[in-house]
Amino acid sequence: MNNSLTMQLVGEFFGTIILILLGDGACASVNLNKSKAKASGWIVISLGWGFAVTFGVYCVSWLSPGHFNPAVTLGMAIAHKTAWSAVLPYMLAQVAGGFVGGILVWLTYYPHWAETDDQSAILGTFATVPAIRNYLWNFVTELMATFVLVYGLLAMSKTPFAPGLNPLLAGFLIAAVLLSLGGPTGAAMNPARDLGPRLAHQFMPIANKGDSDWAYSWVPIVAPLAGGTIAGLLFTVLA
Repeated sequence: MNNSLTMQLVGEFFGTIILILLGDGACASVNLNKSKAKASGWIVISLGWGFAVTFGVYCVSWLSPGHFNPAVTLGMAIAHKTAWSAVLPYMLAQVAGGFVGGILVWLTYYPHWAETDDQSAILGTFATVPAIRNYLWNFVTELMATFVLVYGLLAMSKTPFAPGLNPLLAGFLIAAVLLSLGGPTGAAMNPARDLGPRLAHQFMPIANKGDSDWAYSWVPIVAPLAGGTIAGLLFTVLA
């Protein structure tokens, strides 16, 4: 990994773009009318996000640690695996990458927005939307899902794997969490994954879009940060 903070930020920015382009791209393929993958379901979305993480990390592995996620960065800092001085710059780069990735998804599926009249499906392509809106339990779900993600990534650091295998296992972990815990909220587990594309939804002239649902947006920001904090603290105690 490059030791220059500037190059690490480039890696986090570009890697998050890849993450969102592929991950939200999977959501678009399932949600939007006249897509060849229309209504193919949650398994496709879960695997799409798992692959997105894996290949995002491979794309920038020599530049940055491939967090792409403020909750992961925070958990890693608490566990003494990331310098605290890098935390805020990483987070800003990740959110910016999420925004650009959201724009690229919009452009990729440009003709399909006008063919889709379901505003919830359009928003759900960019950001998470709870299946049952209950802020307390939505928060609990996001906290638990992010805890499993961040603790799992930290636990992997204690096991020697063959070189280059970690990104693949991280993708499996993401897919596993989404398949098991993603039903209630979509399991953002990542403030940048939700906030960046939600900003793209807000500001881009997307056909047939509705409200960006800022009333809910705090949940996939605060809950993942809380889950990452708890994971980092527990790992530090146990390790």
